[in-house]
Formats: sequence, C-alpha cells, structure tokens
Amino acid sequence: MLWQNLQDQAVELGWSFYGPVLVFVLFCALGIPVWAAIGACAVAMLVLSDVLPLSLLGESLFDGIDAFALTAIPLFILTGDALVRTGLSRKFMDVAEALTCWAKGGFGSATVLVCGMFSAISGSDAAGAAAVGRMTINRLVESGYPRPYACALVAAGACTGILIPPSIAYIVIGLVLGISASTLFQAALIPGILVLLSILVTNIVMNRRYAYEGGGMMSLGEWSSNLVQALKGGWYAFLVPGIIFYGIFSGRLTPTEAGATAVTVTIIMGFVLGTLRLSDFPSMLLGSAKVNGVILPIIAFSLPLAQTLAAMGVPQGFVFAVTTLTDNPYLLILLMIFILIAAGCVMETTPNIVILAPILKPLADEIGMNEIQFCIMMITSLGVGFITPPLGLNLFVVSGLTGESILKIAARAVPFVFFMLLVVLLIAYIPSVSTFLLGDIYG
Repeated sequence: MLWQNLQDQAVELGWSFYGPVLVFVLFCALGIPVWAAIGACAVAMLVLSDVLPLSLLGESLFDGIDAFALTAIPLFILTGDALVRTGLSRKFMDVAEALTCWAKGGFGSATVLVCGMFSAISGSDAAGAAAVGRMTINRLVESGYPRPYACALVAAGACTGILIPPSIAYIVIGLVLGISASTLFQAALIPGILVLLSILVTNIVMNRRYAYEGGGMMSLGEWSSNLVQALKGGWYAFLVPGIIFYGIFSGRLTPTEAGATAVTVTIIMGFVLGTLRLSDFPSMLLGSAKVNGVILPIIAFSLPLAQTLAAMGVPQGFVFAVTTLTDNPYLLILLMIFILIAAGCVMETTPNIVILAPILKPLADEIGMNEIQFCIMMITSLGVGFITPPLGLNLFVVSGLTGESILKIAARAVPFVFFMLLVVLLIAYIPSVSTFLLGDIYG
C-alpha cells in the first residue's frame, strides 16, 4: 500500500522528478563530490519541472550561505584544530584517564569521555575521530583491546561530534527549518549525554565480558591523588568548553560569538604555553578551510534543491502517501527513523539534513511531534550512520589512521549501534528528553 502510494506520487511528478534523481545517483556512483551531484540534480529539476525560474539558483546559492549563524561553523572547526595543535586536547585525555583509572577498563572509558569533551568544542565528528584516534588507538591495543574493537570504540565515541552541542549539524538544521541554534544546543545537551553514556556502558559491558583491559581496582586515595594531579596540570584546558557552554546557555553569547571567543582563547593559551607558533597558522588555517570547504558548498547547493522539491509538492505528497497507509504515530515515527538511518548509511549529514528535513518535518507536524524533538531525533538518527557501512564516515577515518579493514571495524561497532538506537527510540517517544531544559516553551 505504502509503496503503491509512493509510486503514484512519483508517476504524478514524472520525468521531472525521476531524471534529476537518476543524475544525482549516477554522479555519486562515479565518485563526483556530493555538492556537485546535488547542484546538478537541482539544475536538472529546475529545468525539467519549470516550477521555479532557473534564475532562482544563483540567488539561492548566495542567500543560502549569507547567514550569520553559519559563521559559527568555521570557527568551531578552527577551535578543534587549534586544540590539537596547542596540545590542549591531550590535557583532556589526561583528565579523562585520571577520572576513570579507578576501575578495570578505565582507559577505554577515558577514550569515550575524551571523545565527548572534544565533541563539545569542535562540533565535528570526523575531526574528533582523527584527533582522539591518534592519541588513543595504539594505547588501547597495548592495553589489551583488539585493534578492530579499539577503532570501533573511537569511531562510536566520535559520533557525539554532531550530537553534543555545539554541533555543526544543529546549526545547519536550525538554518533550514528557521529554529534558533542556541535553542537546539540547549535541547541537545541531555540527548547527547545519553548517547555518550550508552557508548560508555557498552564498552564497560564488552570489556567485562571479554576482559580486554587488564588491571585491578584502585584505592580511593590513589584515584583522588591522580585526579588532582591531572587537574593541576590541565585545568586551564577546560576554559575553552567552559566559555562555549556558559556563553551559549546563559544567553550572553550567540553560537558564532562563542566560537570566536573560544578560538581566540585557545590561540592565546597556545602562545602563552609556547605550544603554538606563528609558523603553525598557515597549515592550521588551511586544514580548517578544507573541512569548511566541504560543508558550505553542500549547504549552498542543497537549499535550491529543497526549494524546488517543496514547489513540486514532494513533502506534501510524501506525507499523504505515508498517512494513507497508517495514522498510527508510533509506526510513523519508526518509519522516519528507518529513513534517516538508511540515509545516514549512504550520505553525509549535511545533505541529508538540507534535503530530508523539509520533507519529513510536515510528517512530524502531522503526528504532533514538536519541532525541537523532531530536530534532535533526526540528528541523533543520522549520527548512527557514522558507524554503519557503506559510508560510515568515522569508519573511514579510523581505518585510514590504522590501516584496519572497514568491515572488521564495522562488525565490532554493532553493539554500539544497538545501544545508540535505544537512545534514538527514547528521544523519539519521550518528548521531555529533548525539551526538559527548555522549560515551559516546548514542555
């Protein structure tokens, strides 16, 4: 029934819909950059459908990225890069290790925690996987973890890069749906921590079952001594996430202002500590620009495509086709989650957000899901795709670092995927998980 309704909708749209979609699939299969595939699809759809003038493309490309909120993206990316180059990221590792060293499996838990710490600054999962992977994978192997599992642990922990605020993904979906990024950051804090805890618990369970990491329990006195020493040696590194969180959650700083302040403080601390030199700036800026140069063209070309799909009535047609099958909100939520996870398996987060958010948002409205809960559910579902083949980005990052087989890493990541899915269901069916920190506005 659902498939027939979707087919009827597609037949009604005709070649003006099928043709551009085939162009997009063909370009992706040929390895052409995603932004170019999206741009070609948008142009073909505008030309064949004639629902909007082709001149819309140039205007939308400019207006799509002419947004103050998007300035936060390169700033957070640069902050993450600066943290690595100044050595402050290693201070996070030292504190996380001291915090968890009291128990067996402590270094694995420390790895997960430092992934969360790094995510709370950079807003990028791939950057977190690369930075934390360089520091921890070899040490995890030395501690007794199999290399594929160590890679899977880092890849899963780095998924929090788009889930724990500040997050590039929430900036993008806020821009697309017209929602304040600060509001989304505040709402995402509890769900992001829940995902981090699910990864942490999964690692503890796996470590207890297979006894990956040796060592015994540490006395309270020894543990507290180690923690105090680590904090004495690296407390100043936490000024950076402290500025970001205090600025955003107190309302004193916008995400963009918080990002600018954080990167400035990080650079100053690097000079004071003597770990950053002027000669480091060209490579640091170039690295951040490359990452930013991947994200912004996707946003720019996705917006005219989303506008064209809306003008063709694709979102409304999708809602009609789905709701004629069932009006049960629980089943419709499961359908949305399935679509998002499937999309996250084959395409990056940014194009998924810009294309799918306007299509699925009307369905969420139809079943009474508020916009904040929908955004959190969408980003968390897409986050699962970072450790699922065939395009799990974090799998490729850690595989590139270690030379380990992607399939072996993906197999070891299955328990993490399972527990992350449980958190997705929790977010999807209990609105207060996403809206608790927002008070009465969305509660």
